[in-house]
Amino acid sequence: MVESVKAQFPRDNIRLVFLKSLIGKHLGESISPVGNWLNGKLLDIREGSMRVQFIVRKDMCNPMGVLHGGIAATILDDVLGTIVYALGRDFAYTSVNLNCDFLNPAQLGEVIVAEGTVIRAGKNVIHVEGKIIDNTGRIIAKCASNLIQTSLKIPADPKF
Repeated sequence: MVESVKAQFPRDNIRLVFLKSLIGKHLGESISPVGNWLNGKLLDIREGSMRVQFIVRKDMCNPMGVLHGGIAATILDDVLGTIVYALGRDFAYTSVNLNCDFLNPAQLGEVIVAEGTVIRAGKNVIHVEGKIIDNTGRIIAKCASNLIQTSLKIPADPKF
């Protein structure tokens, strides 16, 4: 990660510490109903980056039996939002945009990994990028998103 971006993170970040305690676990106990439904397995989380594993289920597929584009976008949006939450900022952020490219299919039953990275963490707008890859490293989907600070203050107690 670029040092200028890394310097923008709080040092005592209890949200990041909390999320690190979930590495290797399924995220089916999220405060987000969508996050519960996605039920990814947290592989890694660091300052400004995250990796989550998913299994393509039947209820995530389109009629052709491949990962639905809307679900791919949902996975990316959820992972990127969690990365921003893990920055430890006082206020919540919400997506302004999510620009996705769908490059290859992911089949029913396939294991995929969503990866996200903070590119620039400004005071009010945070730019993030993400991608979904298969077990060979082939890119299923990729995206860029901007999230903007809201007036909703996040409670100090980390919940996921």
